[in-house]
Amino acid sequence: MYIIEIQFATPEYDDAVGLRYEVLRKPLGLEYTTEQLAAEYDNHHLAAYANNGLLLGYLNLTLSGEGKIKMRQVAVDPRQQGKGVGKKMVEASEVLARKLGFKTMVLNARETAVPFYEKMGYHKVGEQFEEVTIPHFYMEKRL
Repeated sequence: MYIIEIQFATPEYDDAVGLRYEVLRKPLGLEYTTEQLAAEYDNHHLAAYANNGLLLGYLNLTLSGEGKIKMRQVAVDPRQQGKGVGKKMVEASEVLARKLGFKTMVLNARETAVPFYEKMGYHKVGEQFEEVTIPHFYMEKRL
């Protein structure tokens, strides 16, 4: 497996949007809008691939203000979940964030993903809230 930064509006990005839709939106009956995707033009897009080139996972990093960077849209192919893909992507995103000069990574975790992020050193800040129709927690980690 390898993880690389991919560029917005490329075939690789389009494949990643497809994976994100299948994993994150379709189960909730939601779609991505053109405006939502267009707003990602200046994000950092990380994709995990099998050695044969198969897309395994994706996440993006976006500026969050106050010297923080936000991890968003973490999606792993359901057939690859539990195999360390997400962990390796989070670790790669933290390396990139440090390289870019950020000191804190933040994210909105689905309630079901909180234990995963806690194992990675993230902690909840504040109370549960609803986002895209399901419970989430704001989490952060000093890098």
